[in-house]
Amino acid sequence: MLERVRSALPSLLFRLEGRVAFISGAAGHLGRSMAKGLAEVGAHVVLAGRTEEKLTALVDEFLAEGLDASAAVVDVTDAEAVQRAFARIREEHGRLDVLLNNAYEGASGTLETASVDAFARAYDVAVIGAFRCIVAAKSLLRSAVQETGNASVINIASMYGVVSPDLRTYDSPEESNPPFYGAAKAALLQLTRYAACEYAREGIRVNAVSPGPFPKSEICTQNPTFHQRLCAKTPLGRVGEAEELKGVVVFLASDAATYVTGINVPVDGGWTAW
Repeated sequence: MLERVRSALPSLLFRLEGRVAFISGAAGHLGRSMAKGLAEVGAHVVLAGRTEEKLTALVDEFLAEGLDASAAVVDVTDAEAVQRAFARIREEHGRLDVLLNNAYEGASGTLETASVDAFARAYDVAVIGAFRCIVAAKSLLRSAVQETGNASVINIASMYGVVSPDLRTYDSPEESNPPFYGAAKAALLQLTRYAACEYAREGIRVNAVSPGPFPKSEICTQNPTFHQRLCAKTPLGRVGEAEELKGVVVFLASDAATYVTGINVPVDGGWTAW
């Protein structure tokens, strides 16, 4: 791998031609952009999620733009469905170069309004779901290391896995970022560190990305005051655009990051630096 890196032109270090990537939560606000970023540098991207209609439309969108993608209808809380999804990848591709765990499910709220079921569901999707995928994909990732010298797991955490939300930012308790979201994302960060240390001996890298404020555009339009409060809490003075996650994901997936494992990369406009 070191010789491959030394001999490659800098621009080629970030290319993923011939590589296969799997992303859960692919049809979501941020998942769509990260998946497209991987496809734009040459990867075949397996777009995973629970809703077949959304995934089919997303695959069609990718193909219309000349990007390489396929769909995998899978619920990451279903162990058998996860196993089937990666078995299909083995049949069709023989290996997996990039595993991106992005799935999450949960509503808004506070400690007073949150339920035990909401905590359990958030943890099952974000943490146990990622664990299921990592374990199910390990042999495929190992095959990628044998073929290319590189395999990458990327877990999408959050700034709220590192710091608590300021509830004064939100208009009401019902609209607040909930306690189970940050708790699950913090657990995902620890899973990232643990997996990075265990899998390092096999050349499989495991890292995390922690997005900051990335609201959907319609939220900013419908609630400009909330948008302004978010902007005021970042040193850069603005919220993030989904496109701004592409670069860090491509970097962590690529040969440019072959000596990078066990880290968390905040992409938060400086939110956690105050």
